[in-house]
Amino acid sequence: MRVSKVIALCLVAVSLAFIPTTGQAAKKDTIVYGTTEKVSDMDTAKAYDFHTWEIFYNVYQGLLRYPAGRTDLVPGLAESYSISKDGREYTFRLRKGLKFTDGTAFDANVVKWSIDRVMALKGDPAWLVTDFVEKVEVVGPLSVKFVLKNPVSYFPSLVASVPYYPLNPNVYPKDRLVRDPSELKGGNMIGLGPYKVVSFKRDEEVVLEANPLFYGEKPKNKRIVIRYFADATTMRLALEKGEIDFAFKQLNPADIRDLMKSPRVKAITGQGPYIRYLCFRCTGKPFDDKVLRQAVSAAISRKPLLDKVYLGQNEALYSMVPKGMWSHDDSFKVYPGDGNVKLVKKLLKSKGYDEKNKLAFELWYTPSHYGDTEVDLAAVLKQQLEATGVMKVEVKSAEWATYRDNWTNKVMPVFLLGWYPDYIDPDNYTAAFAGTEGSRGMGIFFSDRTWDELFTQAQKETDTKKRTALYQKIQKMWTIEAPTAPIFQGSLFVFAKKDIQGIMLSPTLQFNYGPIYSTE
Repeated sequence: MRVSKVIALCLVAVSLAFIPTTGQAAKKDTIVYGTTEKVSDMDTAKAYDFHTWEIFYNVYQGLLRYPAGRTDLVPGLAESYSISKDGREYTFRLRKGLKFTDGTAFDANVVKWSIDRVMALKGDPAWLVTDFVEKVEVVGPLSVKFVLKNPVSYFPSLVASVPYYPLNPNVYPKDRLVRDPSELKGGNMIGLGPYKVVSFKRDEEVVLEANPLFYGEKPKNKRIVIRYFADATTMRLALEKGEIDFAFKQLNPADIRDLMKSPRVKAITGQGPYIRYLCFRCTGKPFDDKVLRQAVSAAISRKPLLDKVYLGQNEALYSMVPKGMWSHDDSFKVYPGDGNVKLVKKLLKSKGYDEKNKLAFELWYTPSHYGDTEVDLAAVLKQQLEATGVMKVEVKSAEWATYRDNWTNKVMPVFLLGWYPDYIDPDNYTAAFAGTEGSRGMGIFFSDRTWDELFTQAQKETDTKKRTALYQKIQKMWTIEAPTAPIFQGSLFVFAKKDIQGIMLSPTLQFNYGPIYSTE
């Protein structure tokens, strides 16, 4: 995502966790999930973080969707769709008879109202709609047409993302964004997904219950309680004491190492499509010069950094396109290389910098948004950069809200960010950072007409082989302009009690609660 993503969870009383059933032993049907992440704005037109989107995945639903643990798109609120010959019009046929949990009917007008609202309010994720969609038309009561500005080969993946989720027009206000469910009519989030939110206590807990009107497969639990922890150590202790059923994001590397060996819990792991990287502000001194950006990129020594900060639990990354995704190319490994001090000195010497006249700049990080290890990541990067002998780095930090303002206001010359995908396509890892519009929104401010034309060409192309060639070309160009420097690709870790089943991790990072259940 243009902003990265963080999470949260809750605890519920024993009286809620066990509900007796007539004639049989009590059955556990409440699952308690722990996290150190936080929710942001409870509005699909505004929220742009991993954990809040995770809740949306379970309360709302798109016209198309990803099944739990899978990467193939299947029908959601739409039964089918058709594409015009020129690729600019997508017409969706909606399911008949669907209702929101307050009884409001779902139809084509609801879809149009929701998309028009996103486009009008211009919240953080609105670009996922406005960059691509010209307008939405109601064709019939259960038929809706998206007219695109240009053909977009991956538009079905966009339709499965949160800003395209239909909202209840009788609950959400048309003309303003919402922060808390208390601002909604009725006070709770009610959608078309498998759950409804019945209790919301910011930074404490969120309680979701199965939606009785959901058209699809019913959840295997009746209730999910998300308990939010202030730190990873407290969350780990809660898991080991049995106070929560599973923990997901963010545990400390030492906790992960120890829990992997624990006989009391089990681990569910997977390679994640989320990445971490260094951003350069490409306007203003000194990093309007690509040679200086190349030099800083060349100084990063990824494996020692990952071993020291993350105990080797993440994977070195040499492209903004993650490993495992088609078109990935280890371009940064070839040039400017990894910990290439000789090249660093050569590049900086060409610009008048040396041991006596060092390149001095600020390196920024945000202390809590990415977990407790962020301060260590910034510290090790500073060590590596200064170890070249030709750089002087001052480390600064700001909490997330200020951090976001800082990149908009061009305060930070170099800063750390992370990316969770909005849609699974190389475009989401490239145009979002080096396209003129996307780059501006990220505080990078890189702009090049040739690059913009390449991104547009790759978006329109439907032949995967040709698209692959375009993205591999872009990745090689990236090493020269270096608007960002990739650092690592994150691994996913969930730790659960032995009786918990049905947790499925997916490269889409869409975490579904419905399949999770207890064998107790």
